[in-house]
Amino acid sequence: MKVYLCILLLFFLAEINSQTLTSVYFKNNSYELSQNSKTKLDSLSQLKSNLAFRIFGNCDPSGNIELNKKLSENRAYAVSQYLKNKIGSNIKLGSAIGLGIEKQINDNSTEKLRNKNRRVDIFIEKTFAQGEKISRKMLPSFLDSNIEMMKVKDTFSLPDVNFIGAKHVWLPNGNTNLFKLYKVLKLNPTFEVELQGHICCDYENFDGEDEDLGTFNLSWTRANAMKEYLLKQGIESKRIKVVGLGHLNPLVYPEITEADRVKNRRVEIVLLKK
Repeated sequence: MKVYLCILLLFFLAEINSQTLTSVYFKNNSYELSQNSKTKLDSLSQLKSNLAFRIFGNCDPSGNIELNKKLSENRAYAVSQYLKNKIGSNIKLGSAIGLGIEKQINDNSTEKLRNKNRRVDIFIEKTFAQGEKISRKMLPSFLDSNIEMMKVKDTFSLPDVNFIGAKHVWLPNGNTNLFKLYKVLKLNPTFEVELQGHICCDYENFDGEDEDLGTFNLSWTRANAMKEYLLKQGIESKRIKVVGLGHLNPLVYPEITEADRVKNRRVEIVLLKK
């Protein structure tokens, strides 16, 4: 099983062209690496691309703030030291920071969710030469695609619907295509879709801060704002799923200009049911 996990992780990370993230998890009040965590870190150390790793330790809210901060630092340090002894010269090991309980991704309402906050996130980024950047080909438009040719699980773009920085408010020129999206869903009442939110720029977190809400789930709040718009137009809630993918799937990377950043502040659409 461990060999399978190792191969699967290497396959998943083999084609890194910008950024990705993986996490290792800890027992309550511990910063000792489990064997599964070591296996995952061993796999990371074998990556052959030119990469940079940044490491962030996290905690659940058990105990006081000071102790949680120290525990998260110890977790980040344990991962950093383990990788330091494994990686080759092609991988640059960057910062190892303990965030305490500042960036919890779950609400701690169950033990399972608390377990997911007892983690270290490893951000993995491809390193670029000065002036080099990638630009992904734009996905086909959900609005212009032939309905009969659409396939379940295909991903589509929503052209010209982009967002104000650090907010879940779309730019005014997105109104026309949002209304067209509503019309497509209304005319195809069996369609069910997933709205996938994206952000730019915030490479210190998986997701960005929504300045209006004070939460670190900006990609989700952007997709959810679109869902709320569609609900107000009369589309049933059960037909729309919302997820946030943070900054890990940019159209343009690195973001050198404001135009680059605007392109990455977007929502894409996956057809779940036809």
